[in-house]
Amino acid sequence: MKHIFIINGGQKFGHSGGRFNETITDTTIDFFRSHPGFEVRMTNVNDDYDPQQEVDNYVWADVVIYHTPIWWFQLPHGFKKYIDVVFTQGHANGIYHSDGRRSANPTRNYGTGGMLLDKKYMVTTSWNAPEEAFTIPGEFFMEKSVDEGALFGFHRMNAFTGMKPLESIHFHDIEKNADVPRDMKRYTAHLEKTFIYSSVKEFQV
Repeated sequence: MKHIFIINGGQKFGHSGGRFNETITDTTIDFFRSHPGFEVRMTNVNDDYDPQQEVDNYVWADVVIYHTPIWWFQLPHGFKKYIDVVFTQGHANGIYHSDGRRSANPTRNYGTGGMLLDKKYMVTTSWNAPEEAFTIPGEFFMEKSVDEGALFGFHRMNAFTGMKPLESIHFHDIEKNADVPRDMKRYTAHLEKTFIYSSVKEFQV
């Protein structure tokens, strides 16, 4: 039985109702519940949560799946607060034991103190920006991909815990030109490739 911990980082704030990330979260839950061999837990950062229970969810999981919009090229503040609170609770308590350095050689091995070494994570993001803003020369993101650019710190954060990445998937132009049925079809195919048809033995059921 593979344990899947889903975090809905979509935030209800300002003009955002969080609907797209609610849809992705529901699609993820439905996907794993419709396939044998998976057990699911889910947290919505808009709801009250117990930090220790969230740490326990990370420790329980084989795979953590993050769903988040990107606001001003960063995580929404509610999702960032969740990470700050939960990871602080997880210090020497399941998520990381230290920054990995030792006093004998303090300039080496930073970021190697994670405790989630046998786990993986996947992230989906949703953007107002069109995909072409990341790929066309001279456009805003200077040909840096989402993972290399805006999500660089997010990926290093997860590496700090010891987790390894699965392939990300990103959704663009959501505010002005959303096509939710198309995006959910594409996302379901991504889940099937990653968790059902993967050549990586540990993710086959």
